[in-house]
Amino acid sequence: MAAPEILLTNDDGIESAGFRALYDELSAVGNVTAVAPAVDKSAVGRALSHAVEIRDHELGYAIEGTPADCVVAGLGTLVPDADLVVAGCNQGANLGAYVLGRSGTVSAAVEATFFDVPAIAVSLYVPVGEDTSYSDVEVEQSAYENAAHAASYLAEHAVEAGVFERADYLNVNAPVPDPDRDGPAEMVVTEPSRTYMMDAERDGGEITLHDRIWEQMAQGEIPDPEGTDRRAVVDGKVSVSPLTAPHTTEHHDVLDGLVEAFPNALD
Repeated sequence: MAAPEILLTNDDGIESAGFRALYDELSAVGNVTAVAPAVDKSAVGRALSHAVEIRDHELGYAIEGTPADCVVAGLGTLVPDADLVVAGCNQGANLGAYVLGRSGTVSAAVEATFFDVPAIAVSLYVPVGEDTSYSDVEVEQSAYENAAHAASYLAEHAVEAGVFERADYLNVNAPVPDPDRDGPAEMVVTEPSRTYMMDAERDGGEITLHDRIWEQMAQGEIPDPEGTDRRAVVDGKVSVSPLTAPHTTEHHDVLDGLVEAFPNALD
């Protein structure tokens, strides 16, 4: 099998340590072209621009836009023959069903699926204390070792193995390396956690939004059961969630009845 053409993007920006870690590791697997935001575009979801500026970069292309912009620009004109899109590695985990639509990293993978190109989103779980944001922690490139190894393994084998015949994209979350462990972290198949612990507090003219699950994760005490993505990374494992991108619909009698009654409701 010929070496795959890999489009690599992210949302932390093309100069981030996690991006370089993936670029270096994936380069041993295939031909990697970077098409990534010029600056940090975290948590923008699938926000899309009408036009974006582009400049050459030693790794490929830097785009003045969002991760979704990068995928559309990349697959639409810059790397139209890409066999796979990899997004990451994000500094900070993307765990739980409620996070998937917010993440620029995951959204880049979702965007690729509409081009019928398989994709892998890769993120690093950075354990932090209750009063510290993962974005405020300086993470060295070596911390991405588990994530980079997992990404390269899946990039090399998942397509040929037929993984993407059943899944549109993979959401991968990896822990930082354990200094007491020999070899890579264990990899497990998971599903996104359904636990939701967002709340809000008002102080005068300002409302602060809290995601309380991060406080529990910092303590290693979470409500998530075995088999979920969040449980896996807290236990030191690489989480791989096979996911589908298009919204699904299901007809059912209750909604059908409401629709049928609509004309009479206007009388």
